[in-house]
Amino acid sequence: MTFNSLQFLIFLPVVILVYFLLPHKVRWVWLLIASYYAYMSWNVWLVFLILGTTIVSYVAGLLIARTERKGIKKLWLALTLIVCLGTLIFFKYFNFLLGSVIDFLNLFALDIESVALDIILPVGISFYTFQTLSYVIDVYRGMAPEKHFGYYALFVSYFPQLVAGPIERPENLIPQLREKHSPNREDLEAGFRIMAVGFFRKCVVADFLGKFVDSVFSDMASANSLAVIAAGALFAVQLYCDFAGYSEIAMGSARMMGIKLMRNFDRPYSATSMRDFIRRWHISLNTWFRDYLYIPLGGSRKGKARQILNVFIVYALCGLWHGANWTYMCWGLFVAVIMTIEIFLRKRYHAMCDKLKIDNNGVIVVLIRRAIVFMLCIIGALMFRAQSIAQIGEIFAKLFTDIGFGAAYLDSALGALSMNISDLLRLALVLVCMLKLYDMAEFGQSSAYAAQPAPAKSAAEPAPYAAQPLPSSELISSPDAAAAGERSLYARRAISLGCSVLAIALAWFILISSSGTSAFVYFQF
Repeated sequence: MTFNSLQFLIFLPVVILVYFLLPHKVRWVWLLIASYYAYMSWNVWLVFLILGTTIVSYVAGLLIARTERKGIKKLWLALTLIVCLGTLIFFKYFNFLLGSVIDFLNLFALDIESVALDIILPVGISFYTFQTLSYVIDVYRGMAPEKHFGYYALFVSYFPQLVAGPIERPENLIPQLREKHSPNREDLEAGFRIMAVGFFRKCVVADFLGKFVDSVFSDMASANSLAVIAAGALFAVQLYCDFAGYSEIAMGSARMMGIKLMRNFDRPYSATSMRDFIRRWHISLNTWFRDYLYIPLGGSRKGKARQILNVFIVYALCGLWHGANWTYMCWGLFVAVIMTIEIFLRKRYHAMCDKLKIDNNGVIVVLIRRAIVFMLCIIGALMFRAQSIAQIGEIFAKLFTDIGFGAAYLDSALGALSMNISDLLRLALVLVCMLKLYDMAEFGQSSAYAAQPAPAKSAAEPAPYAAQPLPSSELISSPDAAAAGERSLYARRAISLGCSVLAIALAWFILISSSGTSAFVYFQF
């Protein structure tokens, strides 16, 4: 059962309605049943895997908190890491690692036949494994363990974010699951608006762009340089809309029950550096790697050489987290290279700006920096979407050799994209809608997100443009002006709600009128 399915359209309202009708003390039971039912809709037997991971991490947390001896704590932590990560590695990476070893040995003419086990990749295993690890590590660092097994099991399996995140932290989600929530208009409206944006991004934007991207990558030999660049740009937007759309549907679903999940994306293509992009993209994953790997490795505290080594370790593993393919490793190493270049050039760049009296936050400079980052994102997207290392080589060969100009060259690119004039017009309309969503977020008009908590321990870079606050009715002295302000507020709310209804209606019309939308890209992770 996916978010973009008719089953979910029935499932979610039923869950929310029963949740608010039940007494507070048994609501966790209902949510746990609903969450396990949602997971079993994928594969009944895989529920025992998530239950086993839950039991192991729950017991480990209690054992770690019970002893005062540092060595025993480390032992329980190490055993938990071995069990949980070992399970993840077996189900997700066993065939990949075995195949890589065989390929390496065959370089020495050993002629070993490839072998692969028939292993099912459990949906969401990368997400809930990292969530349980964050809990056990936090308990090891001094956090009080959750003694109620039911609430902990719900923390691991909470259905809105179970399959593809956000990767929640125990200190954010568990207290909210314990808290008594009452239905209120603010949460219901905010949740509905967030879900509407998510459905629009996924069903209207991501699926529309995906068919052009697939056309190029399925027949790379027919594509020229322009088609490859266009496919990279479209896939960068598709991937963002697909995953941000899922995260927003998850956030909106939880918000309707009064639960505020971590915001997972913060306008990543507004980033002015790769470091800024990482802070805005898949925030729950990148902050997880920062807090549980980068900082324990020493972060930037042990000299520049150690910092660069840590960056490469983190992003190589971050790349492999996304999938069992060397292409993801290439993407991670590419990000690490750009981050390393920024580490070396950051001080020189700011010194140059000061010397030339260039306003680093000026509109023109910010736009140029954003354009550079987006071009780097296109290169990264091409690596991320490639099916093999060989195809990455083919892509870069196309970029630098198959270059041309003129109408025939443009027609060839459109042909590789399977795009006609009608598609171009629809693409323009879709991109305008996307820019409007960005504009709303950039200048503070999207209030539905305002109450979402910031990621734990994050220190986000200030936005290039500070959002201007809307006038408060408390500052309006005249009664007529106050009444006008109230009417304006209700009008904006009505328009926002109407647009949300329209967005969801359009998304579901696409779903019903066709054979369905495509699966979320991040389900493979």
